Amino acid sequence: MRTVVATRYVTPLREGGSLPAVVEADDDGLYVLKFRGAGQGPKALIAELLGGELARVLGLPMPELVFALLDREFARTEPDPEIQDLIRASEGLNLALDYLPGALNYDPAALRPDPALASAIVWFDAYVTNVDRTARNTNLMVWHGKLMLIDHGAALYFHHDWEHAGGASASAFPRIRDHVLLPYASAIAQADAELAPRLTDAVIDAIVARIPDAWLQAEACFDTLDAHRKAYADYLKRRLAQRAGFVEEALRAHAAYL
Repeated sequence: MRTVVATRYVTPLREGGSLPAVVEADDDGLYVLKFRGAGQGPKALIAELLGGELARVLGLPMPELVFALLDREFARTEPDPEIQDLIRASEGLNLALDYLPGALNYDPAALRPDPALASAIVWFDAYVTNVDRTARNTNLMVWHGKLMLIDHGAALYFHHDWEHAGGASASAFPRIRDHVLLPYASAIAQADAELAPRLTDAVIDAIVARIPDAWLQAEACFDTLDAHRKAYADYLKRRLAQRAGFVEEALRAHAAYL
C-alpha cells in the first residue's frame, strides 16, 4: 500500500459519527480520509484496512486504500473546533480511500446488480461480519455505472471483545438477512467455491501484517504487537475454515426471496 501526506483539508463528510473528510494529498490526489481519533478509534481503521484489502484480493470493486500521514498543524486552517480536535487526535498515520468524483449512493431501485457480483459481495460481507450494507445504509457507491464498496469500519466486530473471539469465528451471521444485495444474490454457492481458495494463509498473513503498530491499542490478552496481529490472522483463517455456517445462513436468507 502507498502512503500519502495530507496537505489540504477540503471538506468534511458529515455522515455518521466519524466525520471523515475529503483531503488533498502530496500526490495531488483527493482522498476520503478516515481519522484514527474518531468514533471507535483505531479499531475502525483496522476493520477498514482488513476489509478493504480482503475485498481487493477477492476482485471486488474497491477504491484504492492508502495510508495517510496527518500533521497536527493541519488543524490550523479549519475553523470548526470539533474538527480541529479530531485532527489533533489523529496526528500520524490514518487511512484514506481514493475519492470518486461524481459517485452516487447506491439505490436498489435504480440499478439491478449482476447476480454473480451481488453474490460475491454477500459472501464477503458474511465472511467479515459486515453489519453495514443494508437498505438503510448501503455503503455502496455507483461510479461510472459500476458498484463500488466503501466503509468497512463496522465489520470484524469480534475485535471489540477479544475474550470471545474464538467462538465468534463460527458465527452464522444471521444479520446477513438484512443485506441490501441479498435479493439478487442467486449464486452464493458459486461465489463460495470461487472466492474461498483465493484467501490462502499467506494472503491473510500478508494483509494482517499491514496493520500499523500505532493502531494496535493495548490489550491485556496480548503480550506483543505480533501476537495481536496473529490473533487477527488466526480469526480470519478460522472464519474461512468454518464458513459452511455463514454460507448456509446466506443461502437460507436468500431463499426467502424466491
